[in-house]
Amino acid sequence: MTKHELIISHIQSLEVGSKISVRQVAKELQVSEGTAYRAIKDAEVKGLVSTIGRVGTIRIEKKHKENIEKLTFAEVVNIVDGTVVGGQKGLHKSLHKFVIGAMELEEMMKYVDKGSLLIVGNRKKAHQLSLQHGAAVLITGGFEPTSEVKKLADTLELPVISSSYDSFTVAALINRAIYDRLIKKEIVMVEDILISITNTHYLYTTSKLADWYQLSEETKHSRYPVVDHKLRIKGMVTSKDILGHPTIILVDKVMTKDPLCVTMKTSVASAAHMMVWEGIELLPVVNDQKVLLGIISRQDVLKALQYTQKQPQMGQTYESLITGHFEEFDEEDDFYIRGDVTPQMINDVGTLSSGALTTIMTEAGHRAIRRGKRGDLVVENLSLYFFKPVQIEQVIEVHPRLLEVSRKFGKVDIEVFHEGTVIAKGIMTAQLIDR
Repeated sequence: MTKHELIISHIQSLEVGSKISVRQVAKELQVSEGTAYRAIKDAEVKGLVSTIGRVGTIRIEKKHKENIEKLTFAEVVNIVDGTVVGGQKGLHKSLHKFVIGAMELEEMMKYVDKGSLLIVGNRKKAHQLSLQHGAAVLITGGFEPTSEVKKLADTLELPVISSSYDSFTVAALINRAIYDRLIKKEIVMVEDILISITNTHYLYTTSKLADWYQLSEETKHSRYPVVDHKLRIKGMVTSKDILGHPTIILVDKVMTKDPLCVTMKTSVASAAHMMVWEGIELLPVVNDQKVLLGIISRQDVLKALQYTQKQPQMGQTYESLITGHFEEFDEEDDFYIRGDVTPQMINDVGTLSSGALTTIMTEAGHRAIRRGKRGDLVVENLSLYFFKPVQIEQVIEVHPRLLEVSRKFGKVDIEVFHEGTVIAKGIMTAQLIDR
């Protein structure tokens, strides 16, 4: 185990809510402070710790896929640029809802319960009652609680946070963070479809081709990752690689070295693009030290993509926000989409932005190909030419025309019109994936 892995393992073993410092970790594990610092930052990326100004780094509970939309109070502090003024030991806890205290005290408390967060101004009685109901408090306007409230927060281990923002801004910031997590929840990652290392068949660099034949006979597979004695990925070996070679030759003499790999946090869509683009059937999944964690197959990736397309969209992405209001028309074999230029689609001078126009043209090309062929596609190339700016609230029509389509390939000519005049043209090519 490397020093980096040792520190990560140590952090995982700590009790949730524990404070962590670079100096402390370096001293306990007898590593340099630089190594400790890098490992703690990696733990933060992995969701094992959270760093808060004036408080430090604390161990938090790593979120699972099903509750990723929940925020910890530690994350709330960072979102609202807040200061923790009490109850630091409860920062690792998650909130299930927030309540804005803009009503009479008695009515307010009807909505405050255990695990919630009360957002309120300088209302001292509300601070105390909220804590007694098991809820944390976020005080807006830069005010601070009384010393009695601070002591109560420390006793109950419920955070009291102070923010200089007003209640509306604070609520908007928290709501935006939750909304972003709802979108992220729908993005399937490699970790969701991983065939773990315990169920993965692999060979060592010191294995012989005879070992490949034996493993292939047992598993009926023909592709295997190749690792060193520390399980670090070194190559991939397939049936094509071993043909014509004696069985006594070592695997590392015929394998493909430095293969393409993905991490646990790679999206399935990115993995699919890589597999289609490079013609790969199997991808090793590794950590930052290139240690093999498992594999994903092309078949599993395509199944995951098809599954996600059947799920309800939890939040609007950039693409759905831009193209969601465009209507389809099919008039005498002339298929096109039409919509107006909304405020979300313009640049800082009030005309349709090149990014939004590119998104619309790509979507039109997608729809044109899918009308003639069921399946998924990966955009390979997009050549665009812009001729004329279009202002906000003006209507545009996007006419995609199929130039070529086969089992594996599609090409579309795309023209964009405003009041009968061409404002942009483009050619899109894409690789097609059969379902």
